[in-house]
Amino acid sequence: MSIHAVKREHSHLAWDNSIPPVLTVASGSTVSFDCLDASNGQIVPTSTTSTLSSLIFSQLDQINGPVYVEGALPGDTLQVEVLSVEPGEWGWTALIPGFGLLADDEEFKEPVLKVWKLDKEGGFEWFDEEKGIKIPLRPFAGEMGVARGIKGAFSTIPPYNTGGNVDTKHLVKGSTLYLPVEVEGALFSIGDGHAAQGDGEICGTAIETPMKVSVRLTVRKDKPYTKTPHFYTPAVSVTGTEANGGEEYYCTTGVDSDIKEAARSAARFMIDYLCAEHGLTRVQAYMLCSVAGDLRLHEVVDMPNYVVGMMMPQSIFVKRVFSV
Repeated sequence: MSIHAVKREHSHLAWDNSIPPVLTVASGSTVSFDCLDASNGQIVPTSTTSTLSSLIFSQLDQINGPVYVEGALPGDTLQVEVLSVEPGEWGWTALIPGFGLLADDEEFKEPVLKVWKLDKEGGFEWFDEEKGIKIPLRPFAGEMGVARGIKGAFSTIPPYNTGGNVDTKHLVKGSTLYLPVEVEGALFSIGDGHAAQGDGEICGTAIETPMKVSVRLTVRKDKPYTKTPHFYTPAVSVTGTEANGGEEYYCTTGVDSDIKEAARSAARFMIDYLCAEHGLTRVQAYMLCSVAGDLRLHEVVDMPNYVVGMMMPQSIFVKRVFSV
């Protein structure tokens, strides 16, 4: 299939289905993206904590695209296979006043910036070498989504049912994301490179980094149960070592301003998946979610919405039905 490229300057700052596509590609095409970090270039390797006071917040979390995928229609699913993710040579993590899970705590009111030099060859970076704390690098794009069917410009800060700032650390090389299509052509965009992140991204930033990423975009007509971002994540990490305890997962998500409703949605969508792909009754699927599924807090800081995932290990299915 054809390979296409989206440059750094091909970026925008809102999910808006009126933004014209920068590319039109056939289903099954590979597209490479060259993305700035989430600060949109406002933070550089020589930046210090004082830089944070001059950030233009309206310029944060830009995304590259959009890409029009031929044949994608409302009700379809866009399959996004993550083929490669290359972080930059450096990254940053910050405490930004007003952001993060503990933004109201007095002890975290002051801005702090940490700049990292990334050891991509070694696959890790020291958090504190003297204390013996190092962070394995598992790069991924925090923002992946398609345009919403609703007219208007919607911030890139929160996640939506159509994706966006889902900040889900499992979407590394080898993973596959499934997004519900709400507009013709899907209008896919991507950005917000992360070199590493924990589930939840609780302080509001990961190891933010510029990123080059390639994805294969394929229209699926056979996944009508995809109403929020779903994803498959492999058992082997980007470095070829065991990941996720050596387990493959299929995950459904709930996206809602109420964390309980997000969890309920994630469970309901997993039940839909199990019924469609494994032939279970809804009661059987509900019970299976309880005994085998894992609920995870994937994103808890990009308000107003939370992302909760229901992750189902694939090793429990001896007669394998699902395939990427």
